[in-house]
Amino acid sequence: MAAGTKRRVRMSDVAQVAGVSLATVSRALRFPESVSQELRGRIETAAQRLGYAPNRIAGSLAGAHSPLIGVIVPSLTNAFFATTLERMTVTLEAEGFQLLIGHHGYDLAREARIVSAFAGWNPAAIVVTGLDHSRETVAALSAADCPVVEMWDLDGHPLDALVGFSNTEAGRFAGRHMARAGYDRIAVVCSTPDKDPRAAARARGVLEAHAEATGGRGKAALISVDGRELGCGALGLDKALTEVPDLRAIAFSGDMLAVGALFEADRRGIRVPEDLALVGYGDLDIASNTNPPLTTVRPPRGEIGTAVAEHILKRLKDPDRSGEIVTLNVEMVVRDSG
Repeated sequence: MAAGTKRRVRMSDVAQVAGVSLATVSRALRFPESVSQELRGRIETAAQRLGYAPNRIAGSLAGAHSPLIGVIVPSLTNAFFATTLERMTVTLEAEGFQLLIGHHGYDLAREARIVSAFAGWNPAAIVVTGLDHSRETVAALSAADCPVVEMWDLDGHPLDALVGFSNTEAGRFAGRHMARAGYDRIAVVCSTPDKDPRAAARARGVLEAHAEATGGRGKAALISVDGRELGCGALGLDKALTEVPDLRAIAFSGDMLAVGALFEADRRGIRVPEDLALVGYGDLDIASNTNPPLTTVRPPRGEIGTAVAEHILKRLKDPDRSGEIVTLNVEMVVRDSG
């Protein structure tokens, strides 16, 4: 060992100072209830005195679960998932767990690779987004020796536990709202529906509910854009105006698309909502601060994080507890854009 290098304190050092065996220290640290309070106190005092920090990951490789919970989301830049992750972190860190976070960019093959990598760390639980996965991902999740939670969706059959809401019903909220407001000629601008099944489900919900509410007399078109940025919203507006003559309203699969369309409408001199109504999805912070403020559908993004974390903690405390389906609600937030 080089001069001046401090050696890592080992479990055997704690055992020597506490005057107990190495096995007793290991048992006391992993299963505190298995030793007496007096003995546990001696070991904890020795560990604190020496500054011992147990290598919990190394312990997990020997068979026990690590204190890590793997969470995989489609995007780290999407505020929806950021809020969910924040709520999960607050609840789980208080119980001694840490999130291991991955994102796949709506690439199912990449999701499979991340799930496989996370499973190698013996996580306490694995959380994935949505119900659409590749066969490789389904196989890896089914073989995982830990609770598996799918979130942000309800439209399908879960592998284990499921926490979320119906994206189809979220879209129906917007479709019914536009029909009640008298908008009979509408468009739905959806980001990458071939890659994002939740966005595609919301788009279908808008079209179905609008057709039902108007008795099929309305005109509606589905517009696909390849992105979720402001510029894609402007492009979606342009496509919608071209495809639907006398267009009266547009629903968007995300608020940023709607905001981009709002900016483009202003550049073109299109009045919102007098000439064209705009409806978003997400209720991001910007939605209430645009001019006019954006009408949107609010998903339970924070509530999902809390519910996922609470479910995992229940499962870890009671290993015989089975998975459950936790249903959360969306809300129509009516503002001045339509």
